[in-house]
Amino acid sequence: MQNTSAELHTNSKTIGSLLLEAGKIRAEDADRIIKAQKQYDLKFGDAAVKLGLITQEDIKHVVSQQFDYESLSSDDHSIDKSVIAAFQSFGNNVEALRGLRSQLSLRWFTDNKLLVIAPVQKAEGASYIAANLAVLFSQLGQKTLLIDANMRHPSQSKLFKLKNKSGLSDVLADRVGLEVIETHSKLTNLSLMSSGTIPPNPLELLGKAKIKSVLDQLKSQYDVILLDTPAILEHCDAQTLSAVCHGTMLVAKRDSTLVSAIERAKQSIIVAGAEPVGIVLNDFK
Repeated sequence: MQNTSAELHTNSKTIGSLLLEAGKIRAEDADRIIKAQKQYDLKFGDAAVKLGLITQEDIKHVVSQQFDYESLSSDDHSIDKSVIAAFQSFGNNVEALRGLRSQLSLRWFTDNKLLVIAPVQKAEGASYIAANLAVLFSQLGQKTLLIDANMRHPSQSKLFKLKNKSGLSDVLADRVGLEVIETHSKLTNLSLMSSGTIPPNPLELLGKAKIKSVLDQLKSQYDVILLDTPAILEHCDAQTLSAVCHGTMLVAKRDSTLVSAIERAKQSIIVAGAEPVGIVLNDFK
């Protein structure tokens, strides 16, 4: 049985070796697992679960690794747990988000790289949608940049646990360059630009020609660029960015946002010369 442990170490793609590397099982557990595997006619991971050595969540994580699908283990604290796409490979919620990603891939990102994601009104979960979509596009192998363009009440620095010392506002004010963009250490196709210093004049910063030159430069480096903005009916920031990015996806709260409010938000996008790419009805609490 000694050869079994050696095999688990040398084959880096087996469930056993991945569980060993993650510290979920010890080498001396292998014999017990294999015995239970044969006794109960189970797969290696299922046998380990039966013995109480790992959880189903551990299996899902290592299966993701086997298929080169970047995700985080449940005990990773580098991203807020509400960004479910970073942790969950399965489940209705993440599948709904994947469906949204597919629609955007087919209907928008074939010819475009920039997309504004704006709530119709505040507290409708647009930042949650933007964060999860950014993770999902990165997991598809696309170089993805998420920009927190909400320079009034930023959220992405909290969701991705960034320090938010310098970011978009500082770039637009010519205080720093694009070196403020951070690449996530474990989601290698995901980069983030925080909102930066809270400015007294966010709308004026977005109205400068600088924003277009910055975004044009970033388009040459990334496949997908998502911009998280303040509510479109409460501030003009999203409308201003819509004019530059040419497309905006609205986020509304299911059973809460009025149809008339959604219609006003759509019209403000059209007035900006941009396309209302779609509307997401969100249940996020």
